[in-house]
Amino acid sequence: MRYMTTAVAALLSCCLLGGTALAQNNAVKIGVLDDMSGPYAENTGPGDVLAAKFAIADFGGSVLGKPIELVSADFQSKVDVGVGIAKRWYDDENVDLVVGIPNSAIALALVKVAEDKNRIVMPTAAATSALTGTGCGPNSLHWIYDTYGQTKTIVNALSKQGADSWFFITVDYAFGLAIEQDATQFIKAAGGKVLGSARHPLNSQDFSSYLLQAQTSKAKGLMVANGGNDIVNAVKQAAEFGLARQGMRISAPLAQFPDVHGLGLKIAQGLLISSPFSYDMNPEARAFTDRFAKEMGRPPSFIQAGTYGAVLHYLKAVKEAGTDEAKAVLAAMKKLPINDFMTKDGSIREDGRVIRDMYLMQVKTPEESKGEWDLAKIIATVPGKEAFRPLNEGGCPLVGKK
Repeated sequence: MRYMTTAVAALLSCCLLGGTALAQNNAVKIGVLDDMSGPYAENTGPGDVLAAKFAIADFGGSVLGKPIELVSADFQSKVDVGVGIAKRWYDDENVDLVVGIPNSAIALALVKVAEDKNRIVMPTAAATSALTGTGCGPNSLHWIYDTYGQTKTIVNALSKQGADSWFFITVDYAFGLAIEQDATQFIKAAGGKVLGSARHPLNSQDFSSYLLQAQTSKAKGLMVANGGNDIVNAVKQAAEFGLARQGMRISAPLAQFPDVHGLGLKIAQGLLISSPFSYDMNPEARAFTDRFAKEMGRPPSFIQAGTYGAVLHYLKAVKEAGTDEAKAVLAAMKKLPINDFMTKDGSIREDGRVIRDMYLMQVKTPEESKGEWDLAKIIATVPGKEAFRPLNEGGCPLVGKK
């Protein structure tokens, strides 16, 4: 009987180990799910793929004796397409980690998918703070930034400059609605009020009707609650309407350096942006920027810089855990401090929020700029513990669970 028990235990152990090996396959596989050709492509897309390639190369191309493989796909700005690709990757192609995802609706859906499949999703591009709030999950980490931190930094700065009434031009899906919701709480906390909001579809070309509503409202602050090409189109047309000359402070909390470049300094000068990354924040950041620009033809967005750090930290955690099994890797990621050219001694909370310093930046005037991509200057550092929502205020069901 003892022999049979031992034999059965050995057989079970063999099968379990074999099952684990089968699930992990013979490679560590990373998928970049992104907007490759739409309104967010310049800030994410091909640049995210390049950043992931750099991280894999810098790590050495293999981990635990396995090659590191990279796949990528365009979700075409469609939730069903994005979720379908991720499910196929997890089920049929043994992808261990999905990054990118500059669509909050897709990112929120993939939190549940990753949990069900016991794989990892790290939205490096999605912004909604719900990813570490009511939409959090045990297999999801929100890596770079969110609507809470971006709007808090901008609203607090502009409120001190007298912006006590606001109007929103908001892209009409989870991302834009989260910007508006998060910003509204900071506006009210500063004693201000929201006079109105106009919703627009993704990838809009004509913002004139929305800008007319903003102008009619007489608000002192206009928040452009969208991203990518929508920011460029909205802010350019706001300049044509002369809103800034009329005294309205225009802000775009999700603006990145490629957006500023697309606007041009003549239009964008003075615009406040919030970013975890600057090209010259340290020598390592400058070296990455030059390396990226050599391949891509332009410097990175902060999302692309952050995607490099996300992939690198994931690979460090796989090595630390001694496996690419999701739960073990997630535990190692939360244990290890985050250190790369963009983040120093960053950490991951139990709600999946990465805590790092953020920077309030101001777009330079044409006279201040020393080159095509010399676009903005850091005017304040916001410590990570101040920049992001307190752990007990997000409503993440994981917080406090044992």
